[in-house]
Amino acid sequence: MLRQEREGWGKSVVDRLAGDLQKAFPGMGGFSASNVSRMRAFYRAYRDVENSAQPVPKLKGKKLAQPVPKLADEVPPAAVHGIPWGHNVVLLFKVSTRQERLWYAEKTIEHGWSRAVLTVQIESGLFGRQGQAVTNFATQMPRPQSDLAQQALKDPYLFDFLTLQEEAVERDLETGLVTHIQKFLLELGAGFAFVGRQVHLSVGEDDFYLDLLFYHLKLRCFVVIDLKMKTFTPEDAGKMNFYLSAVDSRMKHASDAPTIGLILCKKRDRITAEYALRDIAKPIGVAEWQAKRVQSLPEPLKGSLPSIEELEAEFGTESTS
Repeated sequence: MLRQEREGWGKSVVDRLAGDLQKAFPGMGGFSASNVSRMRAFYRAYRDVENSAQPVPKLKGKKLAQPVPKLADEVPPAAVHGIPWGHNVVLLFKVSTRQERLWYAEKTIEHGWSRAVLTVQIESGLFGRQGQAVTNFATQMPRPQSDLAQQALKDPYLFDFLTLQEEAVERDLETGLVTHIQKFLLELGAGFAFVGRQVHLSVGEDDFYLDLLFYHLKLRCFVVIDLKMKTFTPEDAGKMNFYLSAVDSRMKHASDAPTIGLILCKKRDRITAEYALRDIAKPIGVAEWQAKRVQSLPEPLKGSLPSIEELEAEFGTESTS
């Protein structure tokens, strides 16, 4: 090690060290030059962290086939010890701050994220979106339920798996989310169980339909989601308040916590949302959603381009000739 400190960590030194380790531990994998560089990066990222006597958590139901290697006596935080080496490599090279790395490591352990899911969550900026929805949970729910509910929501929600036309309406958004329900649930976060779409509620002589209804397994409550293709207005909060009263009366079990409402809108002003929720007695959150948007073809072009059926017929003819 002294020689490496004198000569620095150039490629030749790393290659030589990797070769020495492979000779010292024949038959043991993981000592390639690139991996040695990653080990050093891991050491440098956590070398000044105070040792912890807490037990090391493990990924739920998973055996760690690639445990995190140690280059020194310093023990990094328990969270990074509890995830596979490949996950730590993702954190080292995709996340710039230690605070974020530890947060993602803890969430990985909590939810059992694969490396691919962890990468998606990092690239979507989950750390900066989690718990950012405008809500009245702090005043309308007891702690720690309010804290848990706040962290269950985010802002904005990213529906990158959807492509919507400019003139799309709420039903188009709803249909797209249900069609891609697995990706939608991943974006919603752990704990959400899908109950249904356009869930019917009969109140008095009127019929009402909830856009989307979920049950949150950790919060033990129903979650009503109202989809908006427009900017949030105070009237939206009043409508949601009505929905929550109806669900609590008609569907909520005595052991369930009060139903939560989430208004997903194309745009919202934070101050307007805060004022709208301030005196409402039901727990409601307001957040923006984002999806890929494409412009429709100008009217003059629509009739001049071939239809899907015409294209299919043309390609079908070519394939058989």
